Amino acid sequence: MTDRPEPTQPDDLFARPEPATPHRPAPQRPQPAAVPDVATHAPQPPQPRPVTVPVVATPAPQPDATPGPVPGRTAAGRRRGPGVVIVVAALVAGFVGGAVGDAVLDRVGPDRPADAALPVSSTPEDREPATASRPEGSVAEIAATVLPSVVSLEVQREDGISTGSGFVLRADGYILTNNHVVAGAATRGDITVAFADGSEHAAELVGATADYDLAVVRIEARDLTPLVLGDSDEVVVGDAVLAVGAPLGLEATVTAGIVSALHRPVQAGEAAQTAFIDAIQTDAAINPGNSGGPLVDAAGEVVGINSAIAQPPGSMSATGSIGLGFAIPANQARHTAEQLIETGRATYPVIGVLLDSTYRGEGVQVATEAQQGQAAVTPGGPADEAGVRPGDVILSIDGRPVSMSDELIVAIRARQPGDAVTLRVRSGDEERDVRVVLREQESQ
Repeated sequence: MTDRPEPTQPDDLFARPEPATPHRPAPQRPQPAAVPDVATHAPQPPQPRPVTVPVVATPAPQPDATPGPVPGRTAAGRRRGPGVVIVVAALVAGFVGGAVGDAVLDRVGPDRPADAALPVSSTPEDREPATASRPEGSVAEIAATVLPSVVSLEVQREDGISTGSGFVLRADGYILTNNHVVAGAATRGDITVAFADGSEHAAELVGATADYDLAVVRIEARDLTPLVLGDSDEVVVGDAVLAVGAPLGLEATVTAGIVSALHRPVQAGEAAQTAFIDAIQTDAAINPGNSGGPLVDAAGEVVGINSAIAQPPGSMSATGSIGLGFAIPANQARHTAEQLIETGRATYPVIGVLLDSTYRGEGVQVATEAQQGQAAVTPGGPADEAGVRPGDVILSIDGRPVSMSDELIVAIRARQPGDAVTLRVRSGDEERDVRVVLREQESQ
């Protein structure tokens, strides 16, 4: 029995809006191509890149400058015609005019535009090369360290091509990304991984889990530089972070922000495969195509995997970043990635109850009866053995209050099978603490 609420329609986090249409296009001028609004976080089709074509003027054919015979002249003696006098006079006039002009301009002084020199920071020999290092811990220094290990992914699906991001997990070719980035890829040729240096590699899917929205792919490469998975439990609100990836297909994009909240219960992934994430919230800009890319801290360590963005209430489709992005904590990603590499599948912990998503009151209520063939409390499951009964209300987990079913689900899935948690349970008017040992269930 999985710990899930009754089925609901998840938000369409990553639908792409159509490009805005100019209000009144000029009838006689070609219009620039419309730039699409930022779209949602589902893998996006690659965007056509504008190509700047230089306009080269073709020289017009020049008339033959070789003079022909001049009437009235003989081979033995040639006389000067009026054309020669005009040319010589023009040359003399030009020389005199130039000399006079220089003398006049010299008297104008240094304010004339020709002498108005722009300021220069240093002499050419004193300038540092463009590759000069930046201060340790600066955004530029962190970005330079991280970018070579961040990749963009292009995935061939039945319904077209989509793109996303990822990063090197191990030196021997393992790369971590989101499940919804590679969903639909069946063969090795379906996934192409591109690095910041322009190199591309065919990748094969090692394993994926829709429940945690994580996937691992592998390329034939050695001596790659992996990013370090940091300790996401040490992250606090206000920490500086960078989101790195390929939003809208724009590779090697870096955005900066802070950790704006922790333990946000977020549903990510595609509608048919919803993942429940105990997410890190950030205001670093995350847009479609950032999915699967790293969220790194000031030390350049990965503290989260960018996976979802929020949209204003009532939005029929996502409109891009509004400063509310969400990432899967690195500690969860580490455990799940290890399982995917070892077995190709992942597991998650459950307590064995069906939650009532229609309940509106304090805490989260266990369903009162079986639904769609699932028991409200799984017989012999962890909750049943701890004494939890249908209709009981769970008020908190390990002292952390819960008011929505998603909050309880992500709090449980952030732990590991075999861990023990303490639930505050209310049965009627009586409240009590129960100890529940989480049990393993195989992920989808």
